[in-house]
Amino acid sequence: MFLRQLSYLIALDQHRHFSRAAQACGVSQPALSSAIRQLENELGITIINRNRRFFGLTEEGQRVLIWARQTLADLDSLRQEAAFAQDVAGGFVSIGVMPQGVQVVPLLLEHFRSAVPALRVEVTVYPNAEILHQLREQRIHLGLMYLEQVPKDGPFEVQRLYAEHYVLIAAPSIPLPVEHRCGWAEAATLPLGLLNRNMHSRQLVDACFAQAGVVPQVMLETNVLELLHTEIMAGKVAGIMPISALPERTGLMPPLQVCRLDPSPAPDVGVLRLNQPNSTALLTRLWHVATTLELDSIYTA
Repeated sequence: MFLRQLSYLIALDQHRHFSRAAQACGVSQPALSSAIRQLENELGITIINRNRRFFGLTEEGQRVLIWARQTLADLDSLRQEAAFAQDVAGGFVSIGVMPQGVQVVPLLLEHFRSAVPALRVEVTVYPNAEILHQLREQRIHLGLMYLEQVPKDGPFEVQRLYAEHYVLIAAPSIPLPVEHRCGWAEAATLPLGLLNRNMHSRQLVDACFAQAGVVPQVMLETNVLELLHTEIMAGKVAGIMPISALPERTGLMPPLQVCRLDPSPAPDVGVLRLNQPNSTALLTRLWHVATTLELDSIYTA
């Protein structure tokens, strides 16, 4: 059994197509198919449902896939551990981030790089549920998301960073209360731009409107935070979002009005990792950095 056979199997499951999987692995389709058949012969089981085309993995194939992912993840950790032992200034970490947490990432990376100066980072935006899935599949090392969305009995270790606080923001052309505090009933009368309903942040906002007994005027819904920022700054809509997700201020940007919403939901946000007995030295060091962070003073209204 060769490691490349396991990597071919993982690619085939990911791409669901022999040719695309072979292209991703940099080999010909016959070579990939032959390697998979050789793996089946060595194990004495059928891994692929096939008839000239890929029809998915068999039940036995699904179990082999789990084992293959674990094996290659362990090998990657071993290689990283060896490299890290030689050069403690570098390493690679993959982070999954919920959309509302994107603007927190630079601050997090600043602290990470203070401990590991030559750290290489891959950051991908995912919904909260997908972050959990990516961690389980060992495709990312760390997640940044709502901690209340992490299953209590799941295989995860969590570290709280801050509590979100929600505010109402708008360009000067949209009048807001002058006392910089606003109730949900007042916010409901404004033309609003909000995140999509399937996002946890939006569900928290909808719950506050429901508790106030009002129906908001939602003029824009999107899962793209940058679009929401653009429409708010252009004065097309007002927005409701956590302080950590406010648009960055620049000299070209008109001053935005900001009103704190009372009452404001305050869900905890933090980092999490898969709870494993043998963590790499790099991940151990980064996790230690995360445990020393306290960001509430930055993201509180």
